[in-house]
Amino acid sequence: MTQQPRWTPEQIPDQTGRVFVVTGANSGLGLATTRALAHRGGHVILAVRDEDKGRRAVAEITAGQPGARLDVRRLDLADLDSVRDFADRLTSERSRLDVLVNNAGVMAPPRSLSPQGHESQFASNHLGHFALTGRLLGLLSAGSDPRVVTVSSANHRKGRLFFDDITGARRYSPMGYYNQSKLANAVFGRELHRRLTAAASPVRSVLAHPGYAATNLQSDGPVALVRVLFGRVLTPLAQSPDQGALSQLYAATDPGARGGEFIGPGGMAELRGAPTRVELSAGAADAGTGQRLWELSEEATGVRFAFPTSV
Repeated sequence: MTQQPRWTPEQIPDQTGRVFVVTGANSGLGLATTRALAHRGGHVILAVRDEDKGRRAVAEITAGQPGARLDVRRLDLADLDSVRDFADRLTSERSRLDVLVNNAGVMAPPRSLSPQGHESQFASNHLGHFALTGRLLGLLSAGSDPRVVTVSSANHRKGRLFFDDITGARRYSPMGYYNQSKLANAVFGRELHRRLTAAASPVRSVLAHPGYAATNLQSDGPVALVRVLFGRVLTPLAQSPDQGALSQLYAATDPGARGGEFIGPGGMAELRGAPTRVELSAGAADAGTGQRLWELSEEATGVRFAFPTSV
């Protein structure tokens, strides 16, 4: 693997004229990503569940960057109706989109179901992003150096896809189903790359993970044991959101990021450090698993990707 030593947001090329959608952009990695893209001239659409929090994030950024081009749009990834409404509005407003950063996520909450009956982590972290990407693919295909960046986790290597109990109805584990959702992100990103390549699409699908970053992901939603472990006990090992966002920023903007790659921190155990190309698990890279998850996701969301050629 080839490390990008000391890669910083200052190495982001000028993004003036480029349009980004960042999910979960009001806090944590999403906020750090939005701030860095705006600093380099990008026009960022903050796709957030809580519009008031989104507006506060915009105020925070513009206080230090007057003139930053930022818009707030409501998006609840757990609700496929919200995903449809967001995509329909964006498609009616714009003729192109350059980069979609599938960043938002939830971690290890008690079991609950989405409005459409899907397990909440699988719905928010994977199905919502699958549907959003499919619905925005036309705009992305018209973009300049278009990319889809899907944020997974090193935890994808611990995950398995519970195809026989995808909603956790029989046996639910908060971290087990979090790891499932992060594996689904990884499988989706690689399978999307395969299909885009087969279709000769200009869109690149790149995967990223932040290592271990201290964000509200570990404190706002998890069950108590996970909240204490990741939100308190292990916090001294964590890097800042600005550092954690480097991998997805590299994936979204650097000319050297290639489709199908997985970008993560290059330090010990991929917990922290400069962005580098890291390895997906064998399960995440398996084409048969990719096909099976894709078909399940199409059925669950009702979204079919409009690739320019048959794949």
